[in-house]
Amino acid sequence: MEKRLTELAPGQTLTIIATDPMAKIDIPLFCRQHGHALSIVQQGDATHFVVVKA
Repeated sequence: MEKRLTELAPGQTLTIIATDPMAKIDIPLFCRQHGHALSIVQQGDATHFVVVKA
């Protein structure tokens, strides 16, 4: 995720689809630490994280 974000310009989005329950903790924490905006949508067993690069 971090490598992909470095390739994006500020304001662009990255969508991550995860089934790992720890992602619900790790991804929001990463976004808070780096100032990125985050939206989370649960779809079945998968969680979709939409990160807007700061």
